[in-house]
Amino acid sequence: MRIEPQVRIYTCFFLFSASTGALLSRLPDLQDALQVNKSELGLTLIGAAIGALISLTFFSPLVARLGARATAFITVLGTSALIASIPWVTSAELVFGILFFEGLLAGALEINLNVEIDRIEAQLGRGVMNRAHGFWSLGFFATALMASGVRQAGVSMQLHLALTFIVVLVVAAMVISGMRSAPARALGEHADAGHVALPTLGLLPLCVIGIAAFLVEGAGIDWSAIYMRDVFQVEPFVGGLGLTMFTLFMALTRLFADRFVDQYGSRAVAITLLLISTAGLTAVWLAPHPHVALVGFALMGSGCSAVYPLAVSAAAQRTDRPAHMNVAALGQMSFIVFFLAPPLLGFVAEQAGIRTSYLVCIPLIFVALFCVKSLSTRRSAFA
Repeated sequence: MRIEPQVRIYTCFFLFSASTGALLSRLPDLQDALQVNKSELGLTLIGAAIGALISLTFFSPLVARLGARATAFITVLGTSALIASIPWVTSAELVFGILFFEGLLAGALEINLNVEIDRIEAQLGRGVMNRAHGFWSLGFFATALMASGVRQAGVSMQLHLALTFIVVLVVAAMVISGMRSAPARALGEHADAGHVALPTLGLLPLCVIGIAAFLVEGAGIDWSAIYMRDVFQVEPFVGGLGLTMFTLFMALTRLFADRFVDQYGSRAVAITLLLISTAGLTAVWLAPHPHVALVGFALMGSGCSAVYPLAVSAAAQRTDRPAHMNVAALGQMSFIVFFLAPPLLGFVAEQAGIRTSYLVCIPLIFVALFCVKSLSTRRSAFA
């Protein structure tokens, strides 16, 4: 069976997010099992951020050396296996340690898949970066939709995550085995690039854009279930719909965003989406009814959807360093925020209430709006 190169990358994005989403959809259960408050849960989850920071800083040469297939096998299966082990651990400290190693693998996965999809874009002559990230969102949506019913049915977190890992194992074995590294873009390799991926001055505006998007994404994915439970005291199925709406609208927007980017340019699309994010955050903050909150989560998901992929494309197409170095540096500054959002928002939620915690994202969005000039008004040439 022939599988197109971009479809293999789509599948890897999907499998990784399905595993991660299965865990995040069970955060209320994990919080109860560990017997910790919101701040303590957030600090436990920060283990993944530390691991990802180390990986994104130092692992890009290793990823380039291993190649796409080996890196995908190690990272996709490794993250899923580590996540599946978490429900069997009763200590917050041990969960922190497991998430640290999961973060190491997640950072390497981020570098590998984004560089590969950028190179595949160059081969295809059309945009597929947003669509690839759309499958990442679809993985979250699928697992969030399933988790709402699974939690309502009383299925244990241990069984839920174990079954998720089995599915990932079977699908990954079929898809990743035939993966091949795509050829690098012309003028994309520099022998003296070094081994440590740190942001350059020219990359900083893209980092701000990515950070803003990931903070909104972390707010929607990590805390939506707990928000619905604590603010509206809804049953588990309705509580899980916040994550479901967020991931559904994120996925839909990403799947269809490339045609708008081709037509209107990255800058116009990014501005529009950041403003939609602000509207969604405001709706969640002020929501008088669960239905309003669900609309807010949908707007948040759509608004932050394609912003980070646009920044990734711009970073990968810079000619100052190899693509894997710039993508790693961008991911270091923004992908980490996805993991830092839980402790940050958890601390604010403990001190000022979970509604107020969503306002933390808005100032950074306004800063990002001033940085979108670093994106092109028209999509760059692919070749």
